[in-house]
Amino acid sequence: MADAADKLIVGKINGLYGVQGWVKVFSHTDPIENIFRYQPWYLKCGRDQWRPVTVRAHRTHMGGRALVAQLEGVHDREQARALMGCEIAIDRDQLPHSEDGYYWVDLIGCEVIDQHGTSLGKVVNMVETGGHDVMRVRGESGQHLIPLVEGHYVTRVDLPAREIHVDWDGVAD
Repeated sequence: MADAADKLIVGKINGLYGVQGWVKVFSHTDPIENIFRYQPWYLKCGRDQWRPVTVRAHRTHMGGRALVAQLEGVHDREQARALMGCEIAIDRDQLPHSEDGYYWVDLIGCEVIDQHGTSLGKVVNMVETGGHDVMRVRGESGQHLIPLVEGHYVTRVDLPAREIHVDWDGVAD
């Protein structure tokens, strides 16, 4: 099994479905059913270690707005209940190569530095707006919402240094 640092969280078990051990799955993938493209999954419940699991069956539910899955070794509702709240991860090498060279998850935690060399804080999450993806940056000066537009607002992404350089004079929210 790969190192924990190589794991990417792609979802969470957030409910029970039926009496035969099926679970409801919250997916961070887009579209949501892409979470089922990756095998094996790794589950982490609380402070436990990541452990591999195989998805035996899956389907969309509620007209495609929700997902349910049956995991190998989970045969009843009580076994499924023990998985409530567990995070679902995959190995990073299961992802296809990104044309941009990075995924959103790669940007979380990066320090954002403006054109004057001042740290604006760290990327705490990403927001999809329809037009441009937006980085939510939180630092001592407050929160900034900076569009992820390379060549305009984002001048350089340096993943090995965990830095994103921006041309940004925006006022903190």
